[in-house]
Amino acid sequence: MKKILLSLSVCLSVLSFTSCEDFLTVESPDQLTSSSFWRNKADAEAGLAAAYSKMESSTDVWGFAEIHWPVEAYREDIINMGTDALNYQNWTELAFFNYTNGNSQFSMYWQDNYSGISYCNQVIEKVAEIPAPNISDSDKHQIIQEAKFLRAFYHTKLLMNWNQIVVRDKYITSQGDLSKEISLRTEAWDFIVKDLVDATSLPASQPTDQIGRATKGAAYSYLGWIYLTRAYEEPARKEEFLTAAVEALNKVEGYELVKDFLSMFNGKNKNSKESIFELQFSMSSDNGAYYRTALHRWIGVSELWGWDEILPSQSLVDEYMKEGKTSVTGAYDSRLYATIFFQDPYFNDGTGKVYGYDYNDWFQNSEGVPYNRPAFRKFMPATMEELEMSRTAVNIPLMRYSNVLLMLAEALNELGRTSEAIPYINQVRERADMPAMKGTSQVDVRAQIEHERILEFPLENYRFYDLRRWGKVKEALSAVGRNEFNPDKNNFYPIPFIEIISNDKISQ
Repeated sequence: MKKILLSLSVCLSVLSFTSCEDFLTVESPDQLTSSSFWRNKADAEAGLAAAYSKMESSTDVWGFAEIHWPVEAYREDIINMGTDALNYQNWTELAFFNYTNGNSQFSMYWQDNYSGISYCNQVIEKVAEIPAPNISDSDKHQIIQEAKFLRAFYHTKLLMNWNQIVVRDKYITSQGDLSKEISLRTEAWDFIVKDLVDATSLPASQPTDQIGRATKGAAYSYLGWIYLTRAYEEPARKEEFLTAAVEALNKVEGYELVKDFLSMFNGKNKNSKESIFELQFSMSSDNGAYYRTALHRWIGVSELWGWDEILPSQSLVDEYMKEGKTSVTGAYDSRLYATIFFQDPYFNDGTGKVYGYDYNDWFQNSEGVPYNRPAFRKFMPATMEELEMSRTAVNIPLMRYSNVLLMLAEALNELGRTSEAIPYINQVRERADMPAMKGTSQVDVRAQIEHERILEFPLENYRFYDLRRWGKVKEALSAVGRNEFNPDKNNFYPIPFIEIISNDKISQ
């Protein structure tokens, strides 16, 4: 039923994780090459589409889930591995922090992001050379800036997971270019920041037939996230980076919170007013397209016909219930019901909220006795018809306006501007039907921001980065009995073995 991607032997058959399509000594006059392909705007757009294609790890039917979530989510205290996931060593290594640099899943994650970077570099270099009138200056500028945004995005994914990376700033056309030194972390951040600053010249929105492409708001949002991250990593420049984060995040305009939280994650409200950058999937098969996944099988528990690979931890459920039934609806925080199926009157009221049935109809033993087994609802399809399908096309929001608001609140609070931070937190709480936060001190606001980020972003995989930013990974994991984490070894993944053997300027 499943395929687990990439044994190490397959990884070793790849020369390098950086793409080198120009290794040609002879060019056939009747075939396109990288030197003859880039002729006009259509070619430039096609090249940019290839650069987008590597977003969020492998986007094939299986690999999309089996690389991205194990690499990013299994380290989080709010996540448990499902019963089936425990059968796969390359996943359990990630969850139990006993991996080596040969782990196939983060090796593929590394490869996919560097492949995306390679496509971006080719667009940036080749589109600049397309002559007028084959492409207008404005079109050329926008395509190059989108490629710079994506290059920054891919480098950011790498730098969030590895302490040091190889910054790839040129399209590789020779064997000699493959070997390159690891960059200092601060140098890598500076490179990413420069690309994102350039990308802030993108339009505030894209045409309706180009939804999903990067915008000014996306560039400023990621810029704010990076400045916020650097503020903690580089204490000597903390105030400078916090101020820069506030400035960038304040420029994210034209978005608003969506009241129907669930609709953003079940395919019913794709590219919503809250979505700043979103990974696109579609059931369309026009022109041979195939942009769908088996994500619902991977997220889904066995009771809901899934493969049982990922579960909400009890600590996550407890966090949702921490404030009790204090919402304006008289129930728990509304995000709980949108994120998790669990045994509760809400899901057992006879209205068929769990795919036409009550929760107890799905979750019962062979003798018909119901039991409580919390399961993710987030990113599961909306209807029974879709649940029955082997493939679905639920979009994945990568950056939402709620994240901007909470990051802005955090930066302001750390700058000592606590009273300015609280209204942003309360905006997010109001959407969840929760009353205004209690407390007014900097410490109160720090605690509230952590609480809100836990409830807002499960399966969006910000939790590990949040904890590391705050220096709390060990504490959080130990609190849920996961004592294997060693910050010195596990705050970042080791450089994959395949990169070491293919790059002469990196030593093990």
